Amino acid sequence: MGISFTVLSSGSTGNATIVRGGGTTLMIDAGLSARRVEELLTMRELRGEEIAGILVTHEHSDHIKGLGAVARKYGLPIYANSGTWSAMEKSIGNIEEHNRIILETGQFKDFGDLRVESFAISHDAAEPVGYNFYEGKDKLSVATDLGYVSDKVKAAISDADVLVLEANHDIEMLRMGRYPWNTKRRILGDMGHLSNDAAGAALSEILTGRTKRTYLAHLSRDHNMIDLARMSVRGAMEDRGCFYKDSEFRLCDTYYDQPTPWDTVSES
Repeated sequence: MGISFTVLSSGSTGNATIVRGGGTTLMIDAGLSARRVEELLTMRELRGEEIAGILVTHEHSDHIKGLGAVARKYGLPIYANSGTWSAMEKSIGNIEEHNRIILETGQFKDFGDLRVESFAISHDAAEPVGYNFYEGKDKLSVATDLGYVSDKVKAAISDADVLVLEANHDIEMLRMGRYPWNTKRRILGDMGHLSNDAAGAALSEILTGRTKRTYLAHLSRDHNMIDLARMSVRGAMEDRGCFYKDSEFRLCDTYYDQPTPWDTVSES
């Protein structure tokens, strides 16, 4: 059947993604209220009872706001590394011991025929990670909330059939925006968020012809726009000699207020 997924919500107001493969349905993060998570699941004809577990990228509230409530309601195991567990356990409330599962950075975990791998990213959190998903020859990579794309991250996400990659902000919009300078400096730093230009530069280095779609994720509502992100990322790629036809590679949108359509990796 291949890997299928939908980005339920992406942005500073909350993040959650569903990945299906090998007969298993997993959620990445639950950064919205439990009620909102359920609404988004319903929009994609899903029920909480179908989810086998929740993978956590890091402990910031836009990734764990509803984590404890969703996990308790459906009796779901939570998978996170030791650093993230230590940083978030006071925020998510009581979780039964058998549902507190440590998945250390770099480890693999098999859910039937779906294999999950975490990899380290650069962000101002305790031990932030991205995730790779494998089924057979198919690969889906998810990497958001990273200040820059290191060589190790490039190696981790290269050759993904489909990639979910952060394109958080337009640099000039951020510089001219209403945030205080300390916040701007944090976002622009190596442990902040990835700009449109940086996302395009990374893509220009890692695309090999296998990656057919990249979803631009975690867009700032104050310092980015969907059309601008797509145009800027493509422009940054072309500036570095990476040209492509839409029939060969597409940039796709994510949204803070609605899920993306279901996409199937094996059809890329």
